Amino acid sequence: MTIQLTWPKILAWRLRRQFVSAADGSDAVAIARRLCGVQTQVASSAQLAVAVRSARPDPGGIGRALWEERTLVKTWIMRGTLHLLPADELADYCAVLATLRTWEKGSWQRGHGVTAAEIAAIIEAVPEALRTSRAASPALTRDASPDPALTPDASPDPALTPDASPSPALTREELVEAVVEVTGDEHLRAALTSGWGALLKPLARLGELCYGPPRDGRVTFTAPRGWLPGWPSELPPYEEAGVRLARAFLGAHGPATPEMFDTWLFGGVARKAVLKGWFRDLAPELTEVETDDGHTLLALTEQLDELAATEPSEEVHLLPGFDQYILAAPRTLTPLLPAAAKPKVSRQAGWISPVIVHRGRVAGVWEAKNGRITTDLFEPVPESLLDDALSRVRPLLTTTPPEN
Repeated sequence: MTIQLTWPKILAWRLRRQFVSAADGSDAVAIARRLCGVQTQVASSAQLAVAVRSARPDPGGIGRALWEERTLVKTWIMRGTLHLLPADELADYCAVLATLRTWEKGSWQRGHGVTAAEIAAIIEAVPEALRTSRAASPALTRDASPDPALTPDASPDPALTPDASPSPALTREELVEAVVEVTGDEHLRAALTSGWGALLKPLARLGELCYGPPRDGRVTFTAPRGWLPGWPSELPPYEEAGVRLARAFLGAHGPATPEMFDTWLFGGVARKAVLKGWFRDLAPELTEVETDDGHTLLALTEQLDELAATEPSEEVHLLPGFDQYILAAPRTLTPLLPAAAKPKVSRQAGWISPVIVHRGRVAGVWEAKNGRITTDLFEPVPESLLDDALSRVRPLLTTTPPEN
């Protein structure tokens, strides 16, 4: 069976599912769970993404969830970018992303100036360094910096509870020293301290490393095994984890295709047999949807009635940069992102601008400087609705903690 849906209905449904329309998310963890993560390359954007979706915006909520309750985790994950994820779902993401071991390819190793033996040594040494080092015990005290954005630990205790004392976290410099000491390879020092942490990202995908609490304004790293309550003794089977992630993705960003899921999760380079396997196993829960522009998508059957009953939205919303509403959709999805607007939204170096959404599609971009919001509209937007959206966002900007 195939049902017909228009893009205005689909986009209005996504706005509701993603807590945008009603701004009724209960807390940061619930919002990150529904969105399948919140990108946090820019910490202030992540804070605002949560705030605009919250029934009761809580400036300290992310910090508490990361460093006190340990119900959120910050790590490199989808497409190698930094995200906030529910701590109890990280193992699924790691199991799925570990199916693509790009670091084992010669082209990746040459591009990062390491040999196969060296990257293998790093992958073996980092968990040992995090497990055995005591250099970072001060990181367990509350950071005095204004950004409550991060916290870690590293003792191999899968039964760790939120009340247990987590193990130490290491700054990058401390971690590099520990790895050099473990491996005896001085060449790794330069490789590990250059770039954007590319040589540490494989460890994040494997579930061996995540961000820890900032110390004196510096990032720290720890091991999920010793930091996150209930971390499993081993990652779940990727076959099962992939089905769970695909289901969650369609539940917020659907209807969609397997290729859209692949682009969001892997950047479009998933192993095709693995991707097909996940959607084959999920198939009994899916129904085909045909859109008004002729695309065939997949929706969760249990959500069809809600999708069909959703009316197109006339609402106007301001969303921050790197928002999941934009990131989880292809840049070529013109019903969401008009082709003429793409250069101002999807910019160089992977930068995604803050957007103005009207009727579910991007109608402009915006920027906040010195407490003043400026807008650049591509399409007409009702002035009264835009004023309402601006009025909602302004106080959230003043309560968003600065980026660390």
